Amino acid sequence: MFWVWMTVGAVASVLAAILLQKALSRWRVAAARRQLTEQRGRFQRRREWLEARFLTLASQSGSPRGLAWVDCEFDNAVAFARDRGTGELRALVGVTIRFEAIEGGGMEDVEAVGNLRAATAVFRWHRGDWETDGRAVFNLNPAETIRRYQHELETVD
Repeated sequence: MFWVWMTVGAVASVLAAILLQKALSRWRVAAARRQLTEQRGRFQRRREWLEARFLTLASQSGSPRGLAWVDCEFDNAVAFARDRGTGELRALVGVTIRFEAIEGGGMEDVEAVGNLRAATAVFRWHRGDWETDGRAVFNLNPAETIRRYQHELETVD
């Protein structure tokens, strides 16, 4: 009779552990969804400031060489992706950039300088807030950027 109760106790313990694991898994998924919703909302609330910061940093980067940033128009849509290495969230926004040649920069005679350029502005969630380093991925929209860097980024739904 002792062995029967030992077996029942072991089975009950295993079932309890499985149920606990499932409950913890569901709780983690729900917590991750709440966090993502909060991060997206914070991006939208800080978006105007983040765009201004992006433009300031990008225009000071000296890239592309010989050109000055004249204007940057941001698309409304935002694509969110997660960095596979760090787990940090990224917000990718399509932009249209207009440059002008810097006097003495060697680009004054290039006709294409005034052409509008498509790019993706990159923002990242770091240490509890959104920030940018002024990085733009040229010639790719946000979806193309995620596909191009799929070894580093994964789409977040």
